[in-house]
Amino acid sequence: LQEFISISVQDPKLHKEDIWNTYVDYEICLQTNSMCFRKTRSCVRRRYSEFVWLRHCLEQNALVLNVPKLPSWNPFFNLKNEDQVTKRMKGLQEFLENALQVPLLLSDSKLHLFLQSGLSITKIMKCSLGKTKYTVAEAIQRSSSDCIKSLEDKLSEGMDELICVRERVCPEACICEVVICVAVFLMAAKEAVKDGRL
Repeated sequence: LQEFISISVQDPKLHKEDIWNTYVDYEICLQTNSMCFRKTRSCVRRRYSEFVWLRHCLEQNALVLNVPKLPSWNPFFNLKNEDQVTKRMKGLQEFLENALQVPLLLSDSKLHLFLQSGLSITKIMKCSLGKTKYTVAEAIQRSSSDCIKSLEDKLSEGMDELICVRERVCPEACICEVVICVAVFLMAAKEAVKDGRL
């Protein structure tokens, strides 16, 4: 079986923290059979500034290499302009695809935590320096528990999304199947109440 690493950057979402702070984050989905990775499938959400941080870290650790470029920062970037967001998203995917082809970069624990854990940048730094109670491997394995929140978020989007979400978020975690069963039951009960059957 030939080794592969498939990465996609997709599903941009606009977030408004307060009246002044708005940002877009992107879903990064990784599927691989490479032994370099702890999990064969994972999905996390990251924003542009986190990609900038990652590139800086990779540059520091691989001084002799030319680290792939990110899409350039644009002071006039409009978060609501679909074309600009899509162009940036494609540039971020290209950056990751190129970075994952460099064996030296693949050995960086921060890259693995960035791609396969839901940890914040601060926690990624601490974990990669051994300053957390959990190892890099444990942080990545634990991240599958984040799937519950992702599934709960998707419930409001309807039944059609559930199976797809289960496949994308954490196919190896049986807890997700329980969450899906409960979600399906709750949605059916809600419909029954609405129709007057309960």
